[in-house]
Amino acid sequence: MLRVVVLGAAAGGGVPQWNCGCAVCRKARSGHPELQSTQASIAVSADSEHWFLINASPDLRQQLTATPQLHPRAGELRHSPVSLVLTRQALPTFDRTKYAPASGVAKGAYVLADATNGKPDVILMATGSEVHLCVEAYEKLKAEGINARVVSMPSWELFEKQDAEYRESVFPPNVTARVSVEMAATTGWERYVGPKGKAIGMHTFGASSPLKDLLKKFGFLPERVVAAAKEVLGK
Repeated sequence: MLRVVVLGAAAGGGVPQWNCGCAVCRKARSGHPELQSTQASIAVSADSEHWFLINASPDLRQQLTATPQLHPRAGELRHSPVSLVLTRQALPTFDRTKYAPASGVAKGAYVLADATNGKPDVILMATGSEVHLCVEAYEKLKAEGINARVVSMPSWELFEKQDAEYRESVFPPNVTARVSVEMAATTGWERYVGPKGKAIGMHTFGASSPLKDLLKKFGFLPERVVAAAKEVLGK
């Protein structure tokens, strides 16, 4: 049985094939011959159809991160397939002395950056390469005196397995101003942003262009996240 699907550096067709040679993928596969690889993202749009297929697969444990903390966890899941979703994008490395440690990914979602007083007015959330947009927006909002929280959600499924106390500590029920960022369809985010939140995502098939142009065209910029946060706050 295929236990783990890794979305990596290139797709080989309808069935994902292991053809990613990066160090992260090699390490993930070490000792686990059942691991396979493909890739999907608006940033690597040629393979985006695989992402929509996997995103809609029942009982698939998605882990949208390439951190070492999730590789062992993926190998422990014996009764459900898992996807480790990687990226080739040039992304910033978070200063973990400033932001929360990456160990939080083991719970599926965690507070990466929080309001100074621990009481956010708005929650910004994303799963993978979009997280840095939320962090940049968080810093801009903080500079304007707006209390924001950034939640990194590498795995919705793992998060849902946490107890209610933990889930509510990440998403306090009284904080209804919420914004999600997804460089794909927004399907599923409604459960976390709620009726008063806003989901930023793709609503058309896409386009062919250099990455920077695509991100600008479709609004995947910190400024748009800031604008959405102010919108749900009524500012």
